[in-house]
Amino acid sequence: MDHKVGEVREQFKQELNRVKDSKQVEQLKVRFLGKKGPLQMLMTELREVSSDLRPLLGKKLNELKVELEFLCEQALTGYKEAELVRQIETEKIDITLPGRRQFQGRMHPISHLMQEITAILRGMGFTVQYGPDIDTDWYNYEGLNFPPDHPAREMQDTFYIDARRLLRSHTSNTQLRVMEKTTPPIRCIAPGTVYRNENISSRSHVFFHQVEGLYIDRNVSFADLFSTMQEFWNKLLKREIQTRFRPSYFPFVEPGLEVDVQCTQCNGKGCRLCKHSGWLEVCGAGMVHPEVLRNGGIDPEVYAGYAWGMGVERLAMLRYDVNDIRLFAENDLRFLRQF
Repeated sequence: MDHKVGEVREQFKQELNRVKDSKQVEQLKVRFLGKKGPLQMLMTELREVSSDLRPLLGKKLNELKVELEFLCEQALTGYKEAELVRQIETEKIDITLPGRRQFQGRMHPISHLMQEITAILRGMGFTVQYGPDIDTDWYNYEGLNFPPDHPAREMQDTFYIDARRLLRSHTSNTQLRVMEKTTPPIRCIAPGTVYRNENISSRSHVFFHQVEGLYIDRNVSFADLFSTMQEFWNKLLKREIQTRFRPSYFPFVEPGLEVDVQCTQCNGKGCRLCKHSGWLEVCGAGMVHPEVLRNGGIDPEVYAGYAWGMGVERLAMLRYDVNDIRLFAENDLRFLRQF
């Protein structure tokens, strides 16, 4: 073993004398001190040495390892200093050349529109509340008047994590949480991402963004909902806009309705954007169902409320005349730089 230790030391020094740069020193260090190097092989053979000689030989191997590491570091320092001097002498920077162009980042169009919607509704007296993306069936469905066998569940194909938990299919899952913790009057919005198990196409995606609105107080009526919708769409579209309300069905409101606004491109005359109808469907709304109020711990005999929800991608498609929802999620800079 003593003889082998001496051979490794001598071989290392001979090869170290032949290296010419820092890269070769690094390679030599890996070859001798790495897991497959001769020093590691000697460490393995040490197990076969008798127990009375093992401490002495182990000490010599450790000393050899320290010595080789020191020689490597010493050589590396010398070569790197010399290489730096050569680099300074040979390389020059032409300070007359233009610098590298710095591209300024910008906000994603969906994030920008979400902030704009939130700012408008804050100004109208609504607070912002957030619910979890992963929630229970109770908050996402059953507590919102979707019993387990309710056919309306088929309207929103759901990503289930297990028998109890799921990825929320709408931001309405925030409603009951707010009702449980707050005494009316309640005036809030719930922005966020929602998930649905749908085929990805130009009109649908497995995730998108919604903004949910909720107002609960004494003597709340349809007139309050209509006036809120009118004011909000005027502010968002930055002009006096005509709105239209059509009866519709949603399990958590009764009665329910769809909200349309006059087409912003053709002013109601009919064009490709509005499919020549003169109107754009922008959100669903209605009076909060009494059963939902009860599930939230609020007496429907005393309080009433309205709720509405809108898809942000759909609004962005209408505002920017984008015909494919997938473009918002593909991170194609050619598309995003247009905003």
